[in-house]
Amino acid sequence: MKFLALFATALLLIVFQAQAQIYGPYDDYGDYDYYDPYGSYGPPPVYDEPMPERQPRTRSGGGTIVIATREHTLVYTTPWGEQLAYPIAVGRDGKRWYGTTHVTSKRKHPEWRPTAGMRQKNPRLPVVVKPGPSNPLGTRAIYLADGLLRIHGTNDPSSIGTNASSGCFRMYREDVEELYEMVRPGTRVIIRR
Repeated sequence: MKFLALFATALLLIVFQAQAQIYGPYDDYGDYDYYDPYGSYGPPPVYDEPMPERQPRTRSGGGTIVIATREHTLVYTTPWGEQLAYPIAVGRDGKRWYGTTHVTSKRKHPEWRPTAGMRQKNPRLPVVVKPGPSNPLGTRAIYLADGLLRIHGTNDPSSIGTNASSGCFRMYREDVEELYEMVRPGTRVIIRR
C-alpha cells in the first residue's frame, strides 16, 4: 500500500511539474521589435488602420494577406500570428482595385494570357506566353477571387516598388515562391490604398 501511495504521489508531482513548463502561444518573451537597417527590407509599414485580427486556422485557408498599395508592401499574417512583409509592384493609376477578396487557386509555372483589352491596345501581344524567362507572371501565380487579379512573380524585377502593372501585384521570384508555399485557397486578401 505504501508503494502505491508513493507511486501516486510521484506521478502527481511529475504531472504538475510538466504542466508548469508549458508556455502559451502568446506569452510575452520580450521585445522583438527589432529593425535591421542593413537588412534586405525596410521597416514594416505603419498603417492608419489596425492590422486585421489573426484568423483561425481552417482547412480551406488560413492567415491573411494585406496589401498596402501606397507603401508597395504585401504583409502576410500566418495562421499562428507571424507577420512577413514583402516589397511589391502595384497597378498603374487607373488600374488599381481596393477591397476584400480571397485566394481561389495557385499555379506553378503559369501561362500568361493577355486579356482582350490588352491585346486590343497592343496587337503585338501573343495569345499566350508559355512558362519561361519571358513570362511576365514569373514562376508562381496566386489567383484572387475576381479571376483577373493575381499575386505573381515577374520577368522585370526592377518594377518592384513602383506602379507598373495592369492591376496585379508583382513580387520578387524568391518572395513569391516563399508566399506560394504558405498561402492556401481561401486565404483572405485585403487591398488598401
